[in-house]
Parts: sequence; structure tokens; C-alpha cells
Amino acid sequence: MLTDNMDEPHTDFIYCCGAITEVLKFGSHQLHSEKHKVLFLIIPGNPGVVGFYRTFMQTLYSMFESHHPVWAVSHAGHCVPPLSMDMVEDNSSAAEQDMFGLNGQIEHKLAFLRRHVPRDISLVLVGHSIGCYIILNMIKRNPQLKILKAIMLFPTIERMAQTPQGKVMTPVLCHMRYVAYLPVFLLSLLPDGLKACLIKLLFCGIRSLDRSVVQPTTCLLSGDCAANAMYMGGQEMRKVLERDNITIKKNLEKLIFYYGATDHWCPVQYYHDIKQDFPRGDFRLCERGFHHAFVLEAGQEVAKMVFEWICRDVFFL
Repeated sequence: MLTDNMDEPHTDFIYCCGAITEVLKFGSHQLHSEKHKVLFLIIPGNPGVVGFYRTFMQTLYSMFESHHPVWAVSHAGHCVPPLSMDMVEDNSSAAEQDMFGLNGQIEHKLAFLRRHVPRDISLVLVGHSIGCYIILNMIKRNPQLKILKAIMLFPTIERMAQTPQGKVMTPVLCHMRYVAYLPVFLLSLLPDGLKACLIKLLFCGIRSLDRSVVQPTTCLLSGDCAANAMYMGGQEMRKVLERDNITIKKNLEKLIFYYGATDHWCPVQYYHDIKQDFPRGDFRLCERGFHHAFVLEAGQEVAKMVFEWICRDVFFL
């Protein structure tokens, strides 16, 4: 939604590293060193569709009384381009650089910061699922980033293929991905209205469904967007192996981890393991029954929780 009202979200479609990228912004549309001190930046899970985080972002922005911009940057290729743009920029080497793969997505986020966020603006990074893995790698590759805090929500930062959900999805994403493309392609041919009805039917078991996620899910069924998400997912199964203890140790005071109590992408044992390895770290186990895909029904509640953590630990208000 394009608007000049700072209290309403603003959406930009840009090319970053040659790949289409959607940026959802609450607050200032452009950042200026003399005006802005802190940016909250959301690094999504997979699929990296920023519309899923709208309620979470809006709540966080309002809790801080609109003092700090809250942005979310999609993963490369995880959005439907406007009619005037393509999935990949003309003459781009995005495919050659594997920009839709896991390593490419990390470089994509670093490139976004270099091009769109002034160096002297401090960051509060909020990662969800694989977004937490991406954040750890961003910190590792660019230690000069001015990060006040990094919030890790339902972090998938280790042994993904060994998790209950990973064991189910690894064959699909790594060996049967092209077979899975067919139903997605067929769904992409349906009118948007029919897609929305199917999605509502799919989500009918979620009693407190956030209605704002229906439209982003419809966009996900565009074909290319879903294919890019599945391609990235296959690389996650192969590449997210051992936990990066060195980066965590070096940045422990900046990190807050929040694990689900019934998270099939990140078993509770992973929470106990990391807590034992880093007894001085800030590791929390969900006591409120939130699911891994919290954005579907608990975006507001999780945002309020994150707000409380930031107010306690970061002294910039």
C-alpha cells in the first residue's frame, strides 16, 4: 500500500543483487543519519513474504509510539513483481550468483543494508526461523554492523534435516522439488478470488487466524515465488548443519533466543543444548503455546513480548 502517512505501511519493490525484493515499511520511507538513530529490521522465515509480518510490525511500531521505523525485507524472489518489473533485473547475474539460494539470501540482506541503511544507524534485527540463521551469518560476515540487539524467534540455526519436520520435508525439497512444482503451477492459474477461498479453507482450523495473512499467501501461489521458496528450503536442509557457536559466543550479549515448546522445526532439546553450552546467554522457552508460524495467529502478542524485551535491554527510548 503506497501512502505518505507515516502511520500507514509503505511498500517498495526494488532490485537488490539483481533480484526482485519487497520492502514493507512502517515509519520513514527513507532513512537519514541526522534524524534516525535506530531501525528495526525484520528478516523473515521461509517463505520470506513480508506481508505475513504486517500485524507484528504494526504492533511493534505502535508500541514504540512511532518513534522508530520498522522495516521488513523479503527474501530475493519471494514476492510477486509489479507489472512493470520482472523477477530478475535485465542483464543481472542473480542466477549465476545463486541469489535465490541460502548463501545468496545472506548476501542479499547485507547488500540491502549497504545500499539503503546509513552506516551510523543502529539496528535491532528480528529474525524468524531461517531468518535467525541469516542474521548470525550477517553478523559473522560483517562484524562492523551496528547491532544493538538481535531477536531470534523460533530459530532454525542447526540440524534442520534432523528435526521432525525436516525429516518429512527433506525428501520433498531435496529430491521431489520438481514434482511439487506441478500443483503449485496449476494453483497459480486460478483467479485470485478462488485462491483466497482455498487459502481460507486451508486455514479454517486456526481459530484466531490473522486475516491479513490471506493476501500474502495468495501471492505466494504465483508460481515463481513458491518455486524460489522451495529451492531455498532444499538448501536449508543441506546446509543448516552444526550450530555456529563461535559467532554466538562473540555476540552473546546482543542475542535473545525464543524457542517454541512444541516446535517441529526446532525441538525443545535444541533449547536445552544451547542453554547448557551458553549458561550466561538469554534463551527463553515459550510458555504461551505459540506456534512456529506465529504470524498466522499471534503476531500482535509476540510483538508485545519483543517490545518488553527491548525496553528492558536497550536504552534508547
